Amino acid sequence: MKKSVLFFLIITFCSATTWAQSFVVGHKQQTFVDASRSNRNITAEIYYPANTAGDNVSIASGQFPVLIFGHGFVMTWSAYAPEWNAIVPNGYIMVFPTTETGFLPSHTNFGKDMAYLVGAMKTEGTTASSTFFGAVAATSAVMGHSMGGGSAFLAVQYDSSITALATLAAANTNPSSITAAAGISIPSIVISGANDCVAPPNQHQIPMYTALASACKTFVSITGGSHCQFANSNINCSIGEATCSPQPAISSSAQQNTTITVLVPWLNHYLKNDTAAGVQFQNVITAANGITSQQNCSLLTTTIANEVTQSTITIFPNPFSSATTLQTNVTLVSATLTVYSIYGETVVRRNAINGQSVVLSRENLASGVYFVRITEGNKIIATSKLVIAN
Repeated sequence: MKKSVLFFLIITFCSATTWAQSFVVGHKQQTFVDASRSNRNITAEIYYPANTAGDNVSIASGQFPVLIFGHGFVMTWSAYAPEWNAIVPNGYIMVFPTTETGFLPSHTNFGKDMAYLVGAMKTEGTTASSTFFGAVAATSAVMGHSMGGGSAFLAVQYDSSITALATLAAANTNPSSITAAAGISIPSIVISGANDCVAPPNQHQIPMYTALASACKTFVSITGGSHCQFANSNINCSIGEATCSPQPAISSSAQQNTTITVLVPWLNHYLKNDTAAGVQFQNVITAANGITSQQNCSLLTTTIANEVTQSTITIFPNPFSSATTLQTNVTLVSATLTVYSIYGETVVRRNAINGQSVVLSRENLASGVYFVRITEGNKIIATSKLVIAN
């Protein structure tokens, strides 16, 4: 006998501004000292989840992954307010080193500064007198824009504990971040603007992506996006961009929203072990709204923590109009079946599934592409694409 879907929920996903934001943003400036480099001072601007917005406020309860973000050439941390205002409320500590802001920066030192801050923030998490005591998670990422993106590649080689790498319009550095990429095996995402004439993708980000040794890496090109529009308007960056072509074909707010829409679920997947976020990221990539991409993996099948992909699903018919049967090659015991929209929102969830097959009725779901996942506890049994016809 056919079993109908018990319930479903459709949530409209419009832009990056629709992300659920649980925290307001706290801020403090702090100077760290790297004794291994002649007591080098590394001043950083730190933005973190708080219960009350403002400077030097207490951090919210919880443990939060650390993101070290490197600025672009002759740019300052303040240009990246779009990033911290969107990412920090999702439960991240973002640290912006303010070193190497001059016209003759040392990319090596900047990369080392970023790597040092990863360890320094972990130390803060175990220091009773620190604002961040007890609030620093074990996972971390190095990130950056332009020069800071290239320097993030360099940073990875100095700290093997770094969990992930994410860059925006990364520019090749000296020493070469393209060369450094060949030694990087952690999960990585390289985001570029298709109309970047300052650090053209085919000379900078694409060679970095190609060289990466990561088992799971993604390259995202934002259609019409430019080099400078990842950040707020900045005179130094804008002067360089004004002298080359092509010019941006989308607004800065559109480019920044697309960036956050791609980046936040990717970060949540790798730094928070969030399976649903991985599905959401993959669905955003598949939908390809305003982006093109390359991958050597799929987060629909990439496992994290204790999750294990054990099986496959056979779906017939697929596409379907009224009902379809999902068949697994293992016997399910109290499993959960979840159907996601292309935007990663849960539209169907069925619990307590036993046996090797389940009939899924269309009910009121609209025609289109969906993704189905079967789990038992924290183990992923199988994932697959589901298509509902008209």
